[in-house]
Amino acid sequence: MKKELHIFFTTLLFYTRIPCPKNINHHPDYLNKASRYFPLIGWIVGGISFVVFYLSTLIFSIEIAVVLSMITSILVTGAFHEDGFADVCDGFGGGWTKEKILLIMKDSAIGAYGAIGLVLLFLLKFQSLVQLTNNTQIPDFGFGIWNLNFGIFLLFMSAHALSRLAAISIVFTHQYSREDATSKSKPIAQNFTWREVVGAFLFGLLPLLILAVFFWQILLVLIPVFLFRFFLARYFQKWIDGYTGDCLGATQQVCEVVFYLSSIAIWKFI
Repeated sequence: MKKELHIFFTTLLFYTRIPCPKNINHHPDYLNKASRYFPLIGWIVGGISFVVFYLSTLIFSIEIAVVLSMITSILVTGAFHEDGFADVCDGFGGGWTKEKILLIMKDSAIGAYGAIGLVLLFLLKFQSLVQLTNNTQIPDFGFGIWNLNFGIFLLFMSAHALSRLAAISIVFTHQYSREDATSKSKPIAQNFTWREVVGAFLFGLLPLLILAVFFWQILLVLIPVFLFRFFLARYFQKWIDGYTGDCLGATQQVCEVVFYLSSIAIWKFI
């Protein structure tokens, strides 16, 4: 148990800005096992974002509450995944060879592709969350209107957990691209066991499965989310022969937005 707690806090330290015990560091042995808890970080980020959203709705409009929840998730993670998304936009937008793409992604400066990509990403995320959290636009999941916020809470949790599962699953199926140790995900790409795979899928799917108890159709979001995961991984493989930490961050952001958009489509047409 003590070892598992150490692995969990290592994951928390690596992927968030949440304070951890002083004896926790980025030790490679623990980071190799950290992938099992990566979707669990989604529970924490999604839960904190929902709390901020709910409290904000008591004072402000839905739109302001959504913006504040988005800011919260960025602050909690230190824009870890958004930075990866921007780097991928710049790298694959401006590079035409593996070497050039990897070189651009290593540059800390953001380019036109990255800036445009982030603006469009945030617009999609904002608009989809506003529609999802509008009580007149979504079903009550069988909870009744009074408990509708519990359904929204599960949506936040599911989106963050499932998108992180989609991202970390690339580590289980593809090779790391860089030949040096410059990537932020290099330590977790070295090796993994069945414990990492089982743990990642358990924590990644559990919030969605709980939500499916009340609204089983929500399970259909798995199809578009993992389709996008598949095509992104294939695209990365084609151009850079694998993945980098930035690729994982981009996958998480894209799959999170795909989750929101797919949920809207399900409730509208099913």
